[in-house]
Amino acid sequence: MMAHVSTDYYIRLEQGRERHPSERVLGALARVLDLSPEATAHMHLLVHPVPQPPHRTERVRPDLRRLIESWVDTPALICDRLMNVLAVNSLADALYDGLAHRDNLLRMFFLDPAARDFYAEWERSSRTKVAYLRHIAGSYLDDPGLTELVGELSVRSPDFRRLWARHDVLNRVSEVKRMRHREVGELELTCEVFSVSGSDGVQLFTLLAQPGSTSEAGLRLLGSLAASARESRAPQRQG
Repeated sequence: MMAHVSTDYYIRLEQGRERHPSERVLGALARVLDLSPEATAHMHLLVHPVPQPPHRTERVRPDLRRLIESWVDTPALICDRLMNVLAVNSLADALYDGLAHRDNLLRMFFLDPAARDFYAEWERSSRTKVAYLRHIAGSYLDDPGLTELVGELSVRSPDFRRLWARHDVLNRVSEVKRMRHREVGELELTCEVFSVSGSDGVQLFTLLAQPGSTSEAGLRLLGSLAASARESRAPQRQG
């Protein structure tokens, strides 16, 4: 009633029997339902989908790999739009060492029980991750890779299934993560996300510690431990 549409028309919208609502109706529903800007954009995208190319396996440019590897104090990951991990630097590899399903951040988060201990604020982070995937899904509704990933997580993780049913939408740019690493303890890191130009949805994730913080000291210790471990595994030169 507040949106000036009939109950019957609104029901047809919810059931997917009305596929062409006007811009006036969409604007009224966004206002009455108090949708966020991300959710409003998502709603418009569902009504007016933009054809997208099918998901393809992206390759990380060698220069970009060298760039993130040069960041000895900053964990960095490169992921595609489905959060498949394409590349990590040495510090990120050490940070996530011991967790399963590290080839995909969503599988790691929802399918590895150890992730609940690793992420100090698992519930909040889980809502963010699922809402971000919902945001991505609006542009790639017919992507087989997306369908497969959502189907697998829905079957194997009741938590994912519960959160996916909420239909929250979030375009993540920055997020504070609190982690518990088994070797260096508590870490509080700010995750910044950057789009990689010339790619199909590839993004660079960096995890930054505040200068002078205990988290910065923890990352330096972690880097030192990882470097020592690599040296111990390296073959010894013969004299």
